[in-house]
Amino acid sequence: MELMLPPEIWLAGVLALYMAWAIGANDVANAMGTSVGSGALTIRYAILVAAVLEFSGAFLAGGHVTDTVRKGMLDMTLLTSDQLVHGMLAALTSSATLLLVATRYGVPVSTTHAIVGAIVGFGAVSIGVEAVKWAKVGQIVASWITSPLLAGVLAFFTFQLTRALILDTENPIERVRRLGPAFFFYVFFMIGLVTLFKGLKNLNLDLDLPQALLGSALLGLLGAGLGWLFLRTVREGARDPDRRFGQVERVFVVLQILTACAVAFAHGSNDVANSIGPLAAIVGAVDGAEIGAQSAVRPWMLAVGGLGIVLGLATWGYRVMETVGKRITELTPSRGFAAELAAATTIVLASRMGIPVSTTHTLVGAVLGVGLARGIGALDLRVVGMIVTSWVATLPIAAGLAIFFYYFFKGLLG
Repeated sequence: MELMLPPEIWLAGVLALYMAWAIGANDVANAMGTSVGSGALTIRYAILVAAVLEFSGAFLAGGHVTDTVRKGMLDMTLLTSDQLVHGMLAALTSSATLLLVATRYGVPVSTTHAIVGAIVGFGAVSIGVEAVKWAKVGQIVASWITSPLLAGVLAFFTFQLTRALILDTENPIERVRRLGPAFFFYVFFMIGLVTLFKGLKNLNLDLDLPQALLGSALLGLLGAGLGWLFLRTVREGARDPDRRFGQVERVFVVLQILTACAVAFAHGSNDVANSIGPLAAIVGAVDGAEIGAQSAVRPWMLAVGGLGIVLGLATWGYRVMETVGKRITELTPSRGFAAELAAATTIVLASRMGIPVSTTHTLVGAVLGVGLARGIGALDLRVVGMIVTSWVATLPIAAGLAIFFYYFFKGLLG
């Protein structure tokens, strides 16, 4: 019976895989871009690590229901089943095509904003512009400023604090062995919060804020203990300052990779909805479910999303990794650690405050903050300008493409 599925579902499955591939190629690369740029991981190992964590996040914690992809942008109850099917097919195609072009040029853009722009586009032509919740659009636009600004400020001060306490001292090895456990505590504490607030929220874990803080603090204590054991292996090396500096940076390699892994897992569990959310909505509409109701996500949909993300990361992920990790500013493990930690902190704060943020914008803002800690000359302003321009253009381009593809699918299937 499964082989006799309607053509709309087969088409939706293919387009969801296409969208997931585009997410893997563009958005996933952000999580590991700083690790590659700093030399903490090679591109090959970054792809392998991110693939495992992104797929795990998507398949294990991707959720059983998903209406978040709609983001409250439209009054979905005004749509007919045909309009919903044609619109979601258009949203998948237009968003994935936009991401494909952006990835070709190594430009990191927000997949969430792409899918939101696409939904606004098809909604405006199918049921009218008055059905679009423009206040929500305003929140998305505001996040272009708030998320990179907050992450940039946190990254700036995190790196400055690291320099003052460790890197610029007379004996950085002795200082990192003394203060390192505190760094490990905070990293594991943030890993706990990122996982609970962003990575596992779809599993409906009923933890209130005090419980989440307590669980993360216990994980932080475990991390501090492991860090203390690891730091005992860091020995006083030769008198050569460069070699001592390299030993200190080796500590930040571990911290950076740990933080990047947490961001990758949380990203996989959340952003997989950008590909399978429309798929679930289409399947629900074809099956006759009530329009506007939550759409059940089946295991095969999570597998499609996770597989597509891994394929995109493995094929074209290196393009955006190089932009984020190497072209914006020069990164070392300590700078990459500051950027990743600031991004994770921003994601946690925004999640608790209900502020819509983009992982892409947050990570790029954090990299900018680390670069500014060394002066404006440390940034490649041409690359920065290209990235910011692409952010502004994402919503209108996605909306325009969605309008075109809406009428295309309406003519093809109507």
